Amino acid sequence: MTTTYDPFHPNYFDEGDLRQELTRVYDLCHGCRLCFKFCSAFPTLFDLIDEHEDQDASKLTVAEQDQVIDLCFQCKLCYLNCPYTPPQHEWAIDFPRLMMRADQVLFRNRRRGLKQRLSDKALGDTDRVGKVSSLLAPLVNRAVRTPGSRVRRMMERAVGIAQERVLPPYSRPRFSTWFANRSTRLGRDRQASVALFPTCLVEYQDTVVGRDLVAVLEHNGVECLLPPGQVCCGAPLLHQGDDRSFVRQARKNIEVLATAIRKARGGGEELTVVVPEPTCGYVLKKDYVSYVGGPDAELVAEHTRDACEYLLSLHKEDDMVLDTAFPGDVPQSLTYHAPCHLRAQEIGLKSRDLLKLTGAEIQFVAECSGIDGTWGLRAENLEVARKVASKLAAAIDKQDADMVASDCTLAHGAIILETGRKPVHPVSILARAYGLADDTGGGSAPEEAR
Repeated sequence: MTTTYDPFHPNYFDEGDLRQELTRVYDLCHGCRLCFKFCSAFPTLFDLIDEHEDQDASKLTVAEQDQVIDLCFQCKLCYLNCPYTPPQHEWAIDFPRLMMRADQVLFRNRRRGLKQRLSDKALGDTDRVGKVSSLLAPLVNRAVRTPGSRVRRMMERAVGIAQERVLPPYSRPRFSTWFANRSTRLGRDRQASVALFPTCLVEYQDTVVGRDLVAVLEHNGVECLLPPGQVCCGAPLLHQGDDRSFVRQARKNIEVLATAIRKARGGGEELTVVVPEPTCGYVLKKDYVSYVGGPDAELVAEHTRDACEYLLSLHKEDDMVLDTAFPGDVPQSLTYHAPCHLRAQEIGLKSRDLLKLTGAEIQFVAECSGIDGTWGLRAENLEVARKVASKLAAAIDKQDADMVASDCTLAHGAIILETGRKPVHPVSILARAYGLADDTGGGSAPEEAR
C-alpha cells in the first residue's frame, strides 16, 4: 500500500496498490464522518461499510469501491474541511486526489463503452468543439438552447450530455478574435501588464466576461496581453481520468505562459496571468505543478491569479490603485455564490470583497452547484447533481436579492436550471458599476431555460 498523490511515483498507477490505499482511506473516513454533508460519495461509503456487522472497509468489493469513486465530482470541499490532510497529519488524507488517482488508474485499465468514449470526446475536446460551434454559432445555439428539446434528447442519447442542462451559448466572434481587432484604451496611466488566460468557456462561449474583464482592467490602467497559442486548460480531460492527454494539453499552455512571463522579466516587469474561470485557475495553480512539474509549471503557478483576486490586489497594494468610484449601475442587493474551485484555491472570498466596494449589499452562499468541471453535465450524474444543487437554489431563493453573482460559467447553468435566475460574473457587475458595459443579463432566465 502506497500513500501517494504523486503521478510520478512508481506505484501510482498500480491498481492493486490503489485498492489497498482506498481501503485505508475509506476506513479512516468512515470512522470520522465529518464530510457526510458535502456530496453523495461519503454517505454512500458510510452505508456500504455499515452493511457489514464488523464495519470492516476491507470487505467492500471492487464494484463498491468504484461506486464511491464515481460519485466524487472533485468539488474539493472535503479537503478544505479535513483535519487529516498532508502535511498537517500523519494519516495524509487527500480524498479528492485519491479519487483522481483512481479515475486515472481505471481510465487506463478499463475498456470504456462507445457512449462513454463519445461523451469523453464531446466534453474533453473543448477546443475542437468550440471552434466548430463558434463558427456555426447561430445554428448551433438554436439547436441546443432549449433543454428537453428533440435535439437535446438526441444529444443525450448520442454523447451523454443531460438534455435538461442549461448550456452556455456559443459566441461569434470568439474572444481572441475580438481581442485582436480591438483598440487598447487605458483609462489612466499604465500601472501594470497582465497576460489573460481566457479559458475555453470565455474563448468560445461566455465572451462577454472576457470583454468586461479587459474593460475593467484597462479602466484601471492595466495593459492586457493575450499570448498566442493557448488552449483549454485540460480540466475536462483530467477529471475523466485521461492524465496523458491532460499533460500534453498542459505543456502547451505552460510553454506559452512561461515564455510570456520570462519575456516580461527581461523588460524588468513581473507579468501576472489572470484567469476569469475558477476551475481553470485552480488547474494552472495546482494541477500543472502536480502532473507536469518542473520550473516552468511552477513559474506559471506562482504568477497565476483569479481575475477578482488580481483586481482586489490593486486595491490592497501600496503601489497600485483600484478606482473605487462607481457611477454606473450598482444592484442594491446581491447574492454572491462562491464556486467550489475558487474556494479550493484558498485565497479567501476576493470576489465578494471586490463587489462590496461598489456599495451593494452582499449576501454569501457557499453551497455547491453540482457541476464541478463536466461531471454534472453527464446524464448519468444529473439526478445526484441536482440534489447537490438544491441546497444552493434554496439559499438563493431565500435571500431573494436583486441579482445573483457567480464566477463560474458552468455553475450559471445549474443556477438557471434550479432557480430561473440568470447569474452574472463579478467582473461584469464591476464593468456595469463603472459604466463600461452593456446590460449582460440578470433577473430571470428565458422561459425555455427554466
